[in-house]
Amino acid sequence: MKDITKNLIQMYSSRQIRNRVLELGKDISEKYTNRNPIFIGVLNGSFIFLADLLRSTNIDCEIDFVKVRSYSGKKSSGTIQLLKDISSDIKDRDVVIVEDIIDTGLTIKFLRDRIIGASPESIAIATLLYKPGIGNFDFPIDFIGFEIPHEYVVGYGLDYNQKLRHLDGIYYIPNDSNN
Repeated sequence: MKDITKNLIQMYSSRQIRNRVLELGKDISEKYTNRNPIFIGVLNGSFIFLADLLRSTNIDCEIDFVKVRSYSGKKSSGTIQLLKDISSDIKDRDVVIVEDIIDTGLTIKFLRDRIIGASPESIAIATLLYKPGIGNFDFPIDFIGFEIPHEYVVGYGLDYNQKLRHLDGIYYIPNDSNN
């Protein structure tokens, strides 16, 4: 892999992300006042967003994680592999799935269907990034940080082959930088 970090183009700065996450935290707090939702983070990409999002709320809540794989490099594999399931009982609970990015919709549809099968009280979806027009799903995304163009993005938890998650902003990789 050639060094693609020198070709990254910033899409959102750490300040822009922080401000938007604070707004999302306020919106979620209003929706779940006097309730105790369980936030289910989708590993690995959502861990930074989820941590900041939870710190920006003022509600009682719980947290769990699920881990799936659907990408290899910059391409979706077209299938979902469940690597770690949730360990909490979510029956009759308010569940908030927290994703780093929703593009094809394959992962979020898989997770939503799986969680619905456990009979939660309600289910909501929060994502830092959303690529409109690509996804093939028929349900709303309740909390969206930013709508972005159809670019491959890294930073703030998002990776390229497990690298670049540590960047504090969100950057896109120009198409001619790597495959």
